[in-house]
Amino acid sequence: MEDQQFVSGRKDLANFETAELKSDVTVTGDVVADLFAATTGSDTDWVAKLIDVSPDGYQLMVAEEILRGRYRNSYTDPQPVKPGEVAEYKWSLHGADHTFLKGHRMMVEVQSSWFPLYDRNPQTWVPNIMTAPAAAYKAETLTIYASPKYPSHLELPLADGSVLP
Repeated sequence: MEDQQFVSGRKDLANFETAELKSDVTVTGDVVADLFAATTGSDTDWVAKLIDVSPDGYQLMVAEEILRGRYRNSYTDPQPVKPGEVAEYKWSLHGADHTFLKGHRMMVEVQSSWFPLYDRNPQTWVPNIMTAPAAAYKAETLTIYASPKYPSHLELPLADGSVLP
């Protein structure tokens, strides 16, 4: 896997990082992102990555996946996002089987695009992104919430059977 440090300068990026781990932590199973967020647009993409940061700074991507906002409730019935409304975006980053070693840090990285790996999202509602006109592409502002009312988090299944929120 490619070192993820090259992404750190992006303007559409939020990082959340633990302190250095005091002991090894093994994540095994389905990692789930659960974001409470809003956008000023009527569609958006969310990319979540679980990253192992080694003491020398190397960032190893452990689990990752993208969710297009229009599919937040259903993959068969896409719906526009209501601009400014806090919505829940919950999706699987798929299975992981990784041990974060003592002295390493766990990082969650959230970004709004994964181009060129995935096609660009115009950030506005269009029936078909593949045929979106140039005028549909707009810069939008995304906000991630983290509070008791809006508890954004990553669910990490641990080897002992517990889940680290």
